[in-house]
Amino acid sequence: MDKQIPVTYKGKQKTIVPFGTTLKSLSEQFKDDLKYDILIAKVDNDLAELKNVVTRRCNVQFFDRTTTLGRCVYVSSACFILVVAARKVLGNNARVIIHHSLDNGAYCHIEGCELSEETLKQIEEEMWKIVKEDKQFGKISVSRTDAIRYFKSREIYDKVDVLKYVSNTYVSLYQLDGIYDYYYSKLAYSTGQINDFKLTYIGGVEKTGFVLSIPSLEDPSHTTEYKEHEKISDAFIDLEYASMAWGVNHVSDLNKIVSNADATDLIINSEAYYDTQLHRAADEIVKRPQVRLVLLAGPSSSGKTTTSKKLMAYLKSRGRRVVQISVDNYFVNKVDTPKTPDGEYDFESLYAVDLKLFNEHLSKLMAGEEVEMPYYNFVTGEREYKKDFIKLEENDIMIVEGIHALNDELTSAIDSKYKYHIYISPLIPLNIDNHNYIHTTDIRKLRRIVRDSKTRGRGALSTLNMWSSIRKGEAKNIYPYQDRADIVINSSLIYEVGVLKTYVEPLLFCVNEDDEVYSEALRLINFLRNFVAIPSDDVPIDSVLREFIGGSCFED
Repeated sequence: MDKQIPVTYKGKQKTIVPFGTTLKSLSEQFKDDLKYDILIAKVDNDLAELKNVVTRRCNVQFFDRTTTLGRCVYVSSACFILVVAARKVLGNNARVIIHHSLDNGAYCHIEGCELSEETLKQIEEEMWKIVKEDKQFGKISVSRTDAIRYFKSREIYDKVDVLKYVSNTYVSLYQLDGIYDYYYSKLAYSTGQINDFKLTYIGGVEKTGFVLSIPSLEDPSHTTEYKEHEKISDAFIDLEYASMAWGVNHVSDLNKIVSNADATDLIINSEAYYDTQLHRAADEIVKRPQVRLVLLAGPSSSGKTTTSKKLMAYLKSRGRRVVQISVDNYFVNKVDTPKTPDGEYDFESLYAVDLKLFNEHLSKLMAGEEVEMPYYNFVTGEREYKKDFIKLEENDIMIVEGIHALNDELTSAIDSKYKYHIYISPLIPLNIDNHNYIHTTDIRKLRRIVRDSKTRGRGALSTLNMWSSIRKGEAKNIYPYQDRADIVINSSLIYEVGVLKTYVEPLLFCVNEDDEVYSEALRLINFLRNFVAIPSDDVPIDSVLREFIGGSCFED
């Protein structure tokens, strides 16, 4: 008689399955609980692919593309299908390069061919053919040295280089239609589960590539048409060209520089690139004498505080007097704060701000009148006044930094000709290798974990638990207004993950195996394993990175 194994689903529902039952087979019992195809499982809170089998009593959870874990699996699986389809259409010499995140997808191009819209359509059709065939992704475990030999024999040197810095004795290679590839994340059970995507050709100078789009976390029901965010795209490309000039195309290039104790020049170059953007913004503001109000917004952990402080200094160096106004001080009293559908106070709502008073004060300041600034007491939840009066001279500039800064409703009383809009985000163009790109949100997440630990006494568990609500707030309050920016500041520093690794790894290891976000912590730990650690000694005290790791000259 076959051995029967008790399994608990989500800590509640119990079932009995034969020893050796695959998670794929088990998932069929619970597929109606999820809206989309089940992509990945957690077994006793450890991430497991659906081809894995049940061998012991355990607790199981399943995830589809509506979750962070499921979406990471979806992205990597879609990328592998793209790689295989491109080779089938164009031959083995065609090499897909997946560059960076872009509008719910990734910007890509193909080496070894001249891409056209017709060719891209053929590749997309081949991808759909692979999906309809519903082929299983194969997986084998091989020694790291054997994997290196394999990729070297096929002249796939981006894989050779990245595996050189992987510390694991054994690595997993995935297989589809005879093509083997390395992914640091896990893949779906089969190609049929990756059933929603689009390829969009991008023409024009320096943009002869395409975008692989997939459903977003915010709207997982379908893949939306790619929307060109020209300034965002240019910010990615500009830093990518700069990093190529510094000799950094992949993480392995960064690791080689660090291993050779040559990181100092790279740090200097990265910081200079960031500063150059702020000088450009300051020059543009000064050249527009009507500008009185500089509005700066960006998602969580983009470096808004450092950016606003440095921009103030650069404007002052150009002979302009600058004051900074905090939107937080214009919160309505806590009892008047809007609430979420769950009944919680929604401090991220635009209407948590006293818009009438804020605009009244802006108008008075613009007219040269004196205003007594309010202060919001976060302990009592009420507004206070401390006889702090400010008055602006004719050519003075106000800087307003906050999540709603690009939403014109925040400053509705001020004519647009007096405004200059800045959008900031760490738009990292660095790849682990040609098929594993780094998600911008992961950089911000690592920054936030470190800062929350240093300044708010929160562990990684707390930050990871909040991240979903943070993302929802950004999707509602920030991203819809990003195209209003006069300039996009890319606050990404090519070297920063190596520095963050030293600070964030111990915090991630503190997330316990029975915590809900353990798998996400483990995913980030595995991501960090691709990087050689960089000491923070050479990070300048005015660096945007200091905003998160500490030691900034802008700290109060």
